[in-house]
Amino acid sequence: MRDALRSHTIEVRLAVVLAVLCIALSLSAPQFATLPNLTSLLNNSAVNLIWAVGLLVVLIAGGIDISFAVASSVVQYVAAQLLMSVGGGNWLLGFLFCGSLGILLGLLNAWLIHGFRIISIVVTIATFNAFFGLLMFFSGGRNIYNLPDWWTARIFIFEHENAQGIWSELTLSVAVMIGCVIATWALIRRSNIGRQLYAFGDNPEGARRAGVNIAVMQGVAFGWMGLMAGIAGLCQVNIVKEVVPNALYGRELDVLAAVVLGGARLGGGKGTILGCILGVMFVAVTQNGLNLLGVSPFAFQMIIGAVILVAISTANIDLSQFFRNKEARS
Repeated sequence: MRDALRSHTIEVRLAVVLAVLCIALSLSAPQFATLPNLTSLLNNSAVNLIWAVGLLVVLIAGGIDISFAVASSVVQYVAAQLLMSVGGGNWLLGFLFCGSLGILLGLLNAWLIHGFRIISIVVTIATFNAFFGLLMFFSGGRNIYNLPDWWTARIFIFEHENAQGIWSELTLSVAVMIGCVIATWALIRRSNIGRQLYAFGDNPEGARRAGVNIAVMQGVAFGWMGLMAGIAGLCQVNIVKEVVPNALYGRELDVLAAVVLGGARLGGGKGTILGCILGVMFVAVTQNGLNLLGVSPFAFQMIIGAVILVAISTANIDLSQFFRNKEARS
């Protein structure tokens, strides 16, 4: 038990901080610890967590992707056009179209990174701007309202009405998010590909000499991110009932901060699903709590900036070695 806790130090500390934060918000803002607010928190966090597990795989492989939110917007727009051209489609076609389109955009990033030997952050900054520019050019910035009924219909996996007549609901996006989390956990923890991703992210040259195919690893990592971006885009349309070209623009840093806060190392080779979930929930709870307390949203942006700065500055610090040295001295 002690060894397990020591190997998940970041997750344990984040869980404690999150619990303290929830208790503090429950005392200072009584509406925080209500079922309607908690279900709303889960619904609003579903898309971010789908993105986060995709980004986790990229970070484990030693890369970084900031184009995923714009990729989701591109997928929404293209999928809407394709689905309407085939008579509207259904959920199966929706997942197939959006997932496939997302994978293609992710593989484009991987091809540029591997083919031209360019670091991932430079490539994804370029594709971020290219994707967004092309989307706004072809869409003219206009929303799409005329969508198939199946895509805009509200589907609930949980409903409850309290004595005051206030409904608490969990939507389909939460169920999809749970499926994405489980699938990502299976990929990185229960497959040989997952072990290769960790090895590649931790020591690319050593992994290459051990026979790991670098191109395949980058394709898997960015392809998985693209798949998650496509699925997130599909769910986002179901939530807002329309395709808004610029609705997801600017949410990349929130997700990046959440994942690195959960213990994913920007240098690669480290990161867990549990930490990813805790990081997303910490960011979501912080934002929700500040809103309930009437604090300026700019305060939330300062927190996100600070989290990213701390994550970058401590990316190469081995905390386990620090604690081992401390124990040796005592």
